[in-house]
Amino acid sequence: MKLKHKMMNQKKITAALCSFGMSGKVFHAPLLQHHFGFNLYGVFERSSNEAVKSYPLIKRFSALDALLADDAIELVIVNTPNASHYEYAKKALLAGKHVIVEKPFVPTVAQGMELDELAKSVSKQIAVYHNRRFDSDFLAVKKVVQEKMIGEIVEAEFHFDRYKQDLSPKQHKETPGEATGIVYDLGSHLIDQALHLFGMPESVFGDIVIMRSISKVDDYFEIILFYNSKRVRLKGSYLVKQPVPSFVLHGTNGSFLKERADVQEANLLAGLYTAQVNWGIEPETFKGLLNSNVSGKDEIKNIISPQGNYASFYDQVYIAISENKPVPVTAAEGINVIKIIEAAFLSSKEKRVVAL
Repeated sequence: MKLKHKMMNQKKITAALCSFGMSGKVFHAPLLQHHFGFNLYGVFERSSNEAVKSYPLIKRFSALDALLADDAIELVIVNTPNASHYEYAKKALLAGKHVIVEKPFVPTVAQGMELDELAKSVSKQIAVYHNRRFDSDFLAVKKVVQEKMIGEIVEAEFHFDRYKQDLSPKQHKETPGEATGIVYDLGSHLIDQALHLFGMPESVFGDIVIMRSISKVDDYFEIILFYNSKRVRLKGSYLVKQPVPSFVLHGTNGSFLKERADVQEANLLAGLYTAQVNWGIEPETFKGLLNSNVSGKDEIKNIISPQGNYASFYDQVYIAISENKPVPVTAAEGINVIKIIEAAFLSSKEKRVVAL
């Protein structure tokens, strides 16, 4: 409430989207529109005019250069296909804009490092939109880890699975090229979550393949992160009909199991975002299972997830821009995700563990 009151008494940050596909329509526009700290001002749409149907006051730009030349725009959200992230973010920074880049940050580590240095040189903020840090289910996992409810973690397994026999209608996701495939798509979420909890590993093993005969890009992966005292396995597939627990943690004092249950994406897809206080609360039927032994006493109980809230990402971006504070997900953190991805692909190709 304090932050909301503070925003209402300060100048709003004028923002523009670089596209109005699913990312813009679902994950960014509603949050910006309802946020007290931002003015959803413009969108880049080459030929269509979809954004105006939902936001009649929004300004449509048919060319990216025209959007970047508008002095009213302070923040640009690069939510275009993965392969264009580097080019668009670089142009936005050179135009004097703050930038949010959709995950995955960029196709290569080298591109990410260049953007990070460029942002510093022009004194602009750059953040990576790893929104799954703000999922209720992951926040439950984070709580268990930080509060050492099962002691020191020795093994963790994170899943992000779907069942898709058919290819995506989005051609840029199914055509071989830079940053396509399940590892850059769903894998980047899991990698960011793992690094957020445990930091960078010492080495990486990757098994990345195409399982569906119709697919031209990777649709299955298993990535193992090797730490000194623990192992973290990240898995994703498009051929998982019956879900398994999305988060499995084993520690010195017990275990924790949690299924993926965050309601935000489904509600955003349904157009239900209202920024109300009860947003992002999981149904109670999806409680996590904690089986622990503390001080020699066995205990099995359910853990209620904290409230999920993607808007908290924009809360922190607002503070970062208006007060020159750290962004919620830094370029360096986005680069670390790509480091893991590059190492995993090298490992899968050469059938070996890759040291970082």
